[in-house]
Amino acid sequence: MKRSKNFEKRKKFIMELLGDPLYKPMRLREIASLLQLDKSEKKELFDVLDELCAQGKAEVDNKGRYSKVSGKRRDRRKKKDALKAEKQERGRKGRERREKDHEEHHYQHSHEALEAHEHTHSHEHHVQETHGNSHTYTETMHSHHGHHHHEHRGLNEIMEIIDHADMTDRAKSYGKRIFKILAEAEEKAHNVPVNQVHFHEVGAVDSIVDILSVAICMDDLDVEEVIVPRLCEGSGTIRCQHGILPVPVPAVSNIVSAYQLKLHITSVQGELITPTGAAIVAAFLTSEKLPEDFTVEKIGIGAGKRQYECPGILRAMLIRESGEEASGNDACTEIDTIIKLESNIDDCTGETLGYVMELLYEAGAREANYMPVFMKKNRPAWLLTVLCKKEQVSAMEQIIFRETTTIGIRRQEMGRTILKREKRAVTTPFGKVEVKVCIFDGQEYFYPEYESVKKLCEKTGISYKEAYHMAVRG
Repeated sequence: MKRSKNFEKRKKFIMELLGDPLYKPMRLREIASLLQLDKSEKKELFDVLDELCAQGKAEVDNKGRYSKVSGKRRDRRKKKDALKAEKQERGRKGRERREKDHEEHHYQHSHEALEAHEHTHSHEHHVQETHGNSHTYTETMHSHHGHHHHEHRGLNEIMEIIDHADMTDRAKSYGKRIFKILAEAEEKAHNVPVNQVHFHEVGAVDSIVDILSVAICMDDLDVEEVIVPRLCEGSGTIRCQHGILPVPVPAVSNIVSAYQLKLHITSVQGELITPTGAAIVAAFLTSEKLPEDFTVEKIGIGAGKRQYECPGILRAMLIRESGEEASGNDACTEIDTIIKLESNIDDCTGETLGYVMELLYEAGAREANYMPVFMKKNRPAWLLTVLCKKEQVSAMEQIIFRETTTIGIRRQEMGRTILKREKRAVTTPFGKVEVKVCIFDGQEYFYPEYESVKKLCEKTGISYKEAYHMAVRG
């Protein structure tokens, strides 16, 4: 790599700068600004920072901020990596030993004995079932000898896998939400902190893929509402890694309780709802009531292998409420209903209001904003406005009443016409950017997603305006 004449001096200054306690960790553009670099030298700076990170002299966090790594810190990291490698090696040897014992165990059985007891040597089966027309559940049966094939992972490890997956930001957020719900349920079941929860069955690679497949599917479908009238569960007991447990198992009971899911116990003997199935419903459920009249646009069906009194199928239907398409608009638009919540607040701090807005967006608000107003007695105040779906009103009002000083919230139902949209990933010279694409009068309009553009800017150091225009051009 060819470097400029004074860059080696600047490299030393970079290390001094990153290690100076007066400066917090800095992003690439902040370092470039302090060094007064021009555009041609920014690429050179990026390469040198990568080199320093590879040498362990500097590090970059998940927000793209660089900082110096001290000698003691490098030594601790090397020691930690060595311990991790040693632990992995011990785990590998243990698996090999158990597999050898397993093979010897099978070798000692005669063919007749194996046939007589083959149900005790079966391996893991995942069966998804449904009861009736609209109740989805999943059953997982475990064998006595299949336990050593499971991989145990903590929540942080799974979050790291999701962060590095080739998925959209929205699909990643869906996947993380499902695993967080599972972690909270296991935390309560085992009475340990959430960061100490280790997933067993759902920690295996195939189970992680199953959950992320659901997240990707929901992202691709771009549905706004998920309706599950109730969950139908079996009865009796089930054998798993923790022994024999009653149905519903503790994790399912915790999820149903925490998210107020409607549960119906049937006479079917066995587990019809797994923790994963319950977590998926809790993550996406927006309503328990079907529209009075609707049309079915698409149907998806998956058949299981277990035999029960009810059909062993999982069915999902993509529906549209009758009358939505008869709006008088062209094929590019559709009619939607939104609820507007308003409240005047004159005695909350700015920090509180900022925190409230974060909570509202996390709970699924379509929009939230503050407008300065003057109230009675000339008091300066803020008008809080929240847009949400009808089934989200209760959750939004709870946040506003709990976190602010307001004692009243106004509510208004509003109809609106919206352009149909789809999500795409466009390729720019610096990488991919997620965009929302709308079509009107035969013309496509591109709206780059803020978080995706921001991530590209932090990674490359280009300006937000430049990245945005490249994404719009497609």
